[in-house]
Amino acid sequence: MSEQEHPEGAPRRLTARVTGEVQGVGFRYRTLQQAVQLGLTGVVSNASDGSVRVVAEGREPALDGLREFLRGPKAPGVVAGVEESFSPATGEFPNFSAE
Repeated sequence: MSEQEHPEGAPRRLTARVTGEVQGVGFRYRTLQQAVQLGLTGVVSNASDGSVRVVAEGREPALDGLREFLRGPKAPGVVAGVEESFSPATGEFPNFSAE
């Protein structure tokens, strides 16, 4: 993404798919707590394939903090991988929630 597509400091959207042993271990709840603490909006939900989907919007430093949490030792369960992509924020989320 070029600088023209992403103005410095503009909110962004992180979409992540977290794989491994991440369902039934409190992963969504802890991700929700972390995202709220970082001031992000979005949603975290279980997927039918056993992964967890995270959609978060906010400023770059906060998104980086969430990315570090998803890969780090404080995340519950066993994270095998994190696939992520970025896009412009849409502002559709009033807060951060778990489904």
